[in-house]
Amino acid sequence: MAALPKHILNGYRVLDMTHVLAGPTASRLMAEMGAEVIKVEFPPQGDVSRVLPAHKNGRSGYYTQQNRGKRSICLNAKTPEGRAILTELLKTVDVFIENFAPGVIGRMGFSWEAVHKINPRVVMCSISAFGQSGPLSSLPGFDYIAQAYSGVMGMIGDPNGPPSFPMVSMGDISTGVHAAAAIGFALLHRERGGEGQYLDISLLDAYTGYHELNIHLYSLTNGEVEPTRSGSQHFAVCPLGLFKSRDGYVCIIALQNQWAPLCRAIGRPELIDDPRYCDNAQRVAHASEVIAILQAWCDQQPDDEAILAALQAERVPCAPVLRIGQVVSHPHMLERGTVRVVKDPKLGEVLMPGMPLRFSGFEHNQPLDAAYLGEHNEAVLSEVLGYDAARIEALRAAGVLYANPET
Repeated sequence: MAALPKHILNGYRVLDMTHVLAGPTASRLMAEMGAEVIKVEFPPQGDVSRVLPAHKNGRSGYYTQQNRGKRSICLNAKTPEGRAILTELLKTVDVFIENFAPGVIGRMGFSWEAVHKINPRVVMCSISAFGQSGPLSSLPGFDYIAQAYSGVMGMIGDPNGPPSFPMVSMGDISTGVHAAAAIGFALLHRERGGEGQYLDISLLDAYTGYHELNIHLYSLTNGEVEPTRSGSQHFAVCPLGLFKSRDGYVCIIALQNQWAPLCRAIGRPELIDDPRYCDNAQRVAHASEVIAILQAWCDQQPDDEAILAALQAERVPCAPVLRIGQVVSHPHMLERGTVRVVKDPKLGEVLMPGMPLRFSGFEHNQPLDAAYLGEHNEAVLSEVLGYDAARIEALRAAGVLYANPET
């Protein structure tokens, strides 16, 4: 495996017992920042994301996107030898991340109390759907399940139709980002003389924090206003929404300081001081009129470029609603590496999202590879734990270690 990139987390070691998305997102960010991440997988399948689409030459693009730069060891944690390896590894790491259902890691022998005793300096992060405590904590859950409980799903869709959900895993990924942030702060606390910390990070907590307006609006109105989905237009800010264009849709937002520029952009300066539209409260009260005015203007434009040019000339926030094919070919995305080309031994060249964090002193979008299942069994056990070749071979022969180069 290639050397770790020179980056801000060089020298930190992470034991990663996570799967699919939220946990692997947290450890992926740390790997991209130079941490040594040892990903523990279990035979015979390993991380379930290895079977998710799309595949080429036996490798999953889904798995590759979330696990580049990590070492993979695959062992049977149900055996005493497997658990002994994990115990020894815990003594060497700075961070331990797991995202099993609450209680599972404890039954494996690695509760926070046990881990803290093994290594008082370790930062342990448990990621789950609902958290480690509370009435919902024992229920199984994924991204969209937490999205439904949080009320976020109830805010998406047409007001006269069913709720909907976005075809992106914003809950899993952002929970992973929350976890990575908490881990970083816990390490900072430790470096300043504190001990290790236990972090309880949940999708439900992260999702509920997305309500920048809805919960306090409900509370401050004593329930008289209960926010709900409002389709393609925001219910509390006007104009803020989607408008049909020649080729698709455009998003237009005008807060108070953009109202006058918007009126100039659409050739209606007389609306600037119109008492029906002079502030946001009035525009919300007359939302159907404001929306109709903007839609009529869009309908008159020859193409989407004309709409965007007129609005951008007045510095009115606007954007085309891009399709994925347009996103991956957009000059801005490519120049900044927001969408990057990844060169993988099995996948070849493939486009993937870029690293969202940028540091002035370190290279962006590091060249990292994804490991096949159990690729680093020998390297980790010999380099980190000092096992000799005979001991490693005995563990392999006994079925404690497993590898599959075809993945």
